[in-house]
Amino acid sequence: MASKNRKAPRFSRDVAELVGVLRSLVDHYRPELHYMRGPGPKWRAKHAPATPADTVSVPVLAHAKS
Repeated sequence: MASKNRKAPRFSRDVAELVGVLRSLVDHYRPELHYMRGPGPKWRAKHAPATPADTVSVPVLAHAKS
């Protein structure tokens, strides 16, 4: 009777492995099809630092002596 108890866990492990292999053959999930390309323009507008074109420059009124 003890030998039957030892074979049962091995059998269940083998069945679980077989089920995993069969499931991987049938599973059609392909992560490369769901690839996210990154943040969009709204995120960049909110998080990007100000560029020199966005800043206001004040002209300097100075006369150069020649």
